[in-house]
Amino acid sequence: QVQLVESGGGSVQPGGSLRLSCVASGLTYASYCMGWFRQDPGKEREGVASISSDGSIAYADSVKGRFTITKDNAKNTLYLQMNSLRPEDSSMYICAAGRYSSALYCSSFRFFTWWGQGTQVTVSS
Repeated sequence: QVQLVESGGGSVQPGGSLRLSCVASGLTYASYCMGWFRQDPGKEREGVASISSDGSIAYADSVKGRFTITKDNAKNTLYLQMNSLRPEDSSMYICAAGRYSSALYCSSFRFFTWWGQGTQVTVSS
């Protein structure tokens, strides 16, 4: 049984930073596409960043240059470093995993199978 558990969310002022973590059980990060999404109530889920099994990375245009996705295969942990945070980055951030691990599929943000419960990020002054 696959389980993804996020942590690291919280409240921060505009311009601040947070680092999210996602620990997985039941799968091996090295063989899967991993990603971060965000979703607000009543809105569609948005792909934020993804990393394929070979390390290819994709970002949403809105976070390029500010967010960095990394993974530690040995610890089965996925990270999202978020810098220069803006109020519009406030959302529930959700970790996800998918079997289609190539860069082509992973960068599309479309083929994810397993989802975490999410961690809330709030950016306000």
